[in-house]
Amino acid sequence: MTDTDHREYVLTLSCPDRPGIVAAVSGLLAERDCNILESQQFGDGESGTFFMRVQFAAPPATDPDELRGAFAAVGNDLALDWRLHDTADKQRVLILVSKFGHCLNDLLYRRQSGLLDIDIVAVASNHPDMRPLTQSYGIDYHHLPIGPGGRAAQEAEILTLVEHYKADLVVLARYMQILSDDFCAKLPGRIINIHHSFLPSFKGAKPYHQAHARGVKLIGATAHYVTADLDEGPIIEQEVARVDHSHGPEDLMAFGRDMECLALARAVRWHAEHRVILNRDRTVVFS
Repeated sequence: MTDTDHREYVLTLSCPDRPGIVAAVSGLLAERDCNILESQQFGDGESGTFFMRVQFAAPPATDPDELRGAFAAVGNDLALDWRLHDTADKQRVLILVSKFGHCLNDLLYRRQSGLLDIDIVAVASNHPDMRPLTQSYGIDYHHLPIGPGGRAAQEAEILTLVEHYKADLVVLARYMQILSDDFCAKLPGRIINIHHSFLPSFKGAKPYHQAHARGVKLIGATAHYVTADLDEGPIIEQEVARVDHSHGPEDLMAFGRDMECLALARAVRWHAEHRVILNRDRTVVFS
């Protein structure tokens, strides 16, 4: 089987842990002459839940609908919560940003250079500042200020963009607005945010200045799924750096920007590669 005569798929699943799950999945694939390229699994003893990700190559004559039907039958027998993804279908991503452009710029560059295999379908913002950067990459930019209709009206416009562009994922690349519970509920597991982590005591304005004033020794950034609980959704990735007394607030901010870019890019890539499975309030990440 060569690279040109097969299609690759990713199967992700979770279910109550029991014997025979791996055998059932691998047996089904073997019966259809599919070649397993990568397989990872994890059993969570605390919740009694089994998680699995399998990437495989299928013969060119394979019918995707038949394949899904076969997995559905196994899923019914084993109570699987499963998803089958064609790797040729790139995740369509809508990015939300405010006035800080470092994470947006990083994602645009990674996508342009082939380091991030996604389609950035559009960028939207409550400010016009990032329009030149976005349009330099040939990507649509939508300025959606919060007007007389308030936040609800503006969020309705964002949801319209999600539908219009058929976006699979919304990425908050330093989008400095709190999303409503209703908005979060409409896109469960489909919104990723980045924020300054390991500074939990320093909320509000200028957190790095507050951290410097308290002499912190670790700063970091956290990428997580967005839920109604502000900045407390399931964590996908974190990045940290050690600092000391010689680093001023501007140094901490510079370190923070770099870590935010790294953590967010990894989280988006792992989500796009279907390596992240929700486990209640946590995630299983097959990185």
